[in-house]
Amino acid sequence: MDAYKLLITGGTPLVGETYVSGGKNTSVAVIPAALLSDEPCTLENLPDIEDVRVLAEILEGLGAKVHYDAVARRMTLDPRGVNTCRVPYKQSQRMRASYYLLGALLGRCGQAEVGYPGGCSIGARPVDQHLKAFRALGAEVEERGAIITAKGRMVGTAVFFDRITVGGTINAMLAAAKAEGTTVLYNVAREPHVVDLANFLNSMGCRVKGAGTDIIRITGAQHLHGSTYTVIPDQIETGTLMIAAAATRGDVVIRGCIPTHMEALTAKLLEMGVAVSDMDDAIRVRTVRGHRAVNVKTQEYPGFPTDLQQPMSALLTRASGDSVVIETIFESRFKHLTEMQRMGAHVRILDQTAIIEGVSELYGAPVTATDLRAGAALVIAGLMATGTTEIYEPGYIERGYEHIEEKLRSLGAKIWREPLEAR
Repeated sequence: MDAYKLLITGGTPLVGETYVSGGKNTSVAVIPAALLSDEPCTLENLPDIEDVRVLAEILEGLGAKVHYDAVARRMTLDPRGVNTCRVPYKQSQRMRASYYLLGALLGRCGQAEVGYPGGCSIGARPVDQHLKAFRALGAEVEERGAIITAKGRMVGTAVFFDRITVGGTINAMLAAAKAEGTTVLYNVAREPHVVDLANFLNSMGCRVKGAGTDIIRITGAQHLHGSTYTVIPDQIETGTLMIAAAATRGDVVIRGCIPTHMEALTAKLLEMGVAVSDMDDAIRVRTVRGHRAVNVKTQEYPGFPTDLQQPMSALLTRASGDSVVIETIFESRFKHLTEMQRMGAHVRILDQTAIIEGVSELYGAPVTATDLRAGAALVIAGLMATGTTEIYEPGYIERGYEHIEEKLRSLGAKIWREPLEAR
């Protein structure tokens, strides 16, 4: 349990400029990928978040030499000392992306033993497509209780995913990077962090083509050399800051982002009446009129991201009219709306659909974050609310947002921490 709670006094428009940190979803894929190198790698623009720190600990436990400079956002990783292919169950439980170590260790060592991943509770996130890819590449895979073991020589082949899966796509890319021959992945995810991983693998000497389309071809390389690589800005943090600016009726310039990655969200904000303009590496969000209700349906990239559904639905609680939000990726991603009902939100949840009746005002109340993006949604609700909101379990937010409190305070938000009272 977190030793503190997060408090927000709402009602202040966010105004000014801020910046976007490196991508969380990219970082948790690229760091395991560095295990595939036969030489040291340097990763730059890593966010100072809990998931990055956990991965650094896990890789050190495998025998790699890791130096992470949180201030410089840089990690130097030398995998030559890796002497085990086993990730302890307790460590794998600390984050969802620990499953990428399966693909990375299979690619490096020809074997891997990793516990089922932990992380946020947002519904079933099966790894069957990951294991299907490993088996197609030549691995014998066994699931024993909470442990997954895989062993075998990776040989290039065709892999057809039954459904689009970001994690499965990335894991297959990792396992195939040093495989003999060419691997062709069909029906793959097209998210920006999939493309970024492909670029990193190419920088080490692998040959990956087609990332960003629905077919990826990977020609494995027996030797991958070291690389210095800069990860892309965080798409989801960019979107969260955009939504926060709109929610508070503010005027914010977000620098260091990639506007083309935000087109699905930008379209919805424009539909609501929010003014959004972009430059080469910056986006300005300001409110010039009241917000209109809109309908949102999550989809794989380039559709509306599931990771922005929760912050977006928080914004819709004060839009004029009824909004319909359909969640197609995860089945347990409306818990934040139940918490917001304590703040005065009017919501009906029917299976994977939330019907949100906009209200004129939210009120500060004690609420609990149940996962990373739910925590971000509650922050946005607190920024909109009258009075003070207390957010419990805020440690979830630290998993994916770098110094979000400081960034919001620099824009005028009244947000601070208080220690929990002893019980």
